[in-house]
Amino acid sequence: MYRTLAAVLLCAMAIALPASARDVPSDLTAQLDAQLQINREHYGIAGQAVLVAHNGQVLYQGTSGERDPATHAPATIDSIFAAQSVAKLLTSTLVMQLVDQGKVDLDAPASRYVPDLPPAWQTIHVRDFLNHSSGIGEYYDRLDNRWISKGYTGIAPDLAAALKVAGSAPMQFEPGSRVQYTQANYLVLTALLEAHYRKPYPAIARERILQPLKMRSTSWGTASVPTQRAAVPYIGKDGQLQPANEDPWPDYGWGHADLQTTVGDMNRFLQALATGKLVRTATLEKLWQPQKLTGGDSNFFSTGWDTTRSDGYTQVGHDGGTRVRARLAYKSSLASGYWVFVYLTNGSARNVWSSTLVESTMAVAAPQEFPHAVLSERLIGYALDESTDATQAMRSWLRDSNGVPTGELERAINADGYAIRESFGARKALKVFALNSELYPESANAWDSLAECHAALGEKETADRLYAKSKALAKPSP
Repeated sequence: MYRTLAAVLLCAMAIALPASARDVPSDLTAQLDAQLQINREHYGIAGQAVLVAHNGQVLYQGTSGERDPATHAPATIDSIFAAQSVAKLLTSTLVMQLVDQGKVDLDAPASRYVPDLPPAWQTIHVRDFLNHSSGIGEYYDRLDNRWISKGYTGIAPDLAAALKVAGSAPMQFEPGSRVQYTQANYLVLTALLEAHYRKPYPAIARERILQPLKMRSTSWGTASVPTQRAAVPYIGKDGQLQPANEDPWPDYGWGHADLQTTVGDMNRFLQALATGKLVRTATLEKLWQPQKLTGGDSNFFSTGWDTTRSDGYTQVGHDGGTRVRARLAYKSSLASGYWVFVYLTNGSARNVWSSTLVESTMAVAAPQEFPHAVLSERLIGYALDESTDATQAMRSWLRDSNGVPTGELERAINADGYAIRESFGARKALKVFALNSELYPESANAWDSLAECHAALGEKETADRLYAKSKALAKPSP
């Protein structure tokens, strides 16, 4: 079955897709249907719903699998999935609206807008809370599969108490110097919004985003979701699906988690942003620039949006753990054209990275636009291909057809190797790391990754030899 579907996809990726959506191949639906089935087989996905759009036109909506394997209820376009931290995109958008209106300065201390912040937080900028570069501690710990706030038998009872718990923890680092993903950052932003609008967070989000965009299937907490539409969350353990049995987040945490939504509603949200209906596009393009950290590195968050630059595109979005991801991609400006990708699942046996799933659809929908995504899918196929001629075929494709700039290829292959290792294990990833070291024999990084993979397999002697080779190559020239 896999070989048949894979053949369909390889043919699809060979098609040169023009930038205009009206020129998309007429068989795109069949190609993406095949990709969803391949993904389900590769990763043990329970159920999934996917949407691809270009310049406002929906090119594909499709589903595969079951919204609840326990009852064999099929996933549908109207199934409501737990999107968890995608909730942060709504909170970020609400803050960006205030920035757009001149009512909030991202480089001002959040204490200007939020009363009674802990003393150590008084000078931390709004931008640092949005970008997880504040250095503050967390408001809960995980204990016996439950969330526990210090000083309480469970989670803190309200927002003020949760902020006090986080404020009692020592600062993790100097604000603006590095990144540590912390839910407490978005409690501060929730407090900022509630102080400004003098309303609870859910009411603000409904009035300013959900209701104007007719996002009628979006809410917070599993209790708000009709049973007949709920995609029940699952998690992978030892390669098998099992119910996630996740604790609900408190309602004061809805600014950072527990979002429930559909592919259609997420498309409405991203389309509204891309066309300036929520925040002026000029403001968005300014805010979707990765923050510069004080050490000189770039943050991978831009005003709360996970941001990458690849294939000439700025790609912004967020994940909901390993299960879901929403992504908006544009080139020089939103006005010059944009793509929307929404990939929702209710879990997978292999806990596959959601970015891997999104990129699989990018590779099919627009291979000429997103060659890095095509490379990822090709390398996954190579890692799983046990035929004797697989390596030669892969080398030939990399030499002649891959489309990734030469200066970026080594790092891209290496990154894909780690994604493959995460999903399929070190033995499958070994082929990719070995290929990279053959292609780039002078790269210390390529040999180091290969050594690390051998070490993960318990092959200490080989790993030590390769680590030594990497170390020798890394020595500066005299």
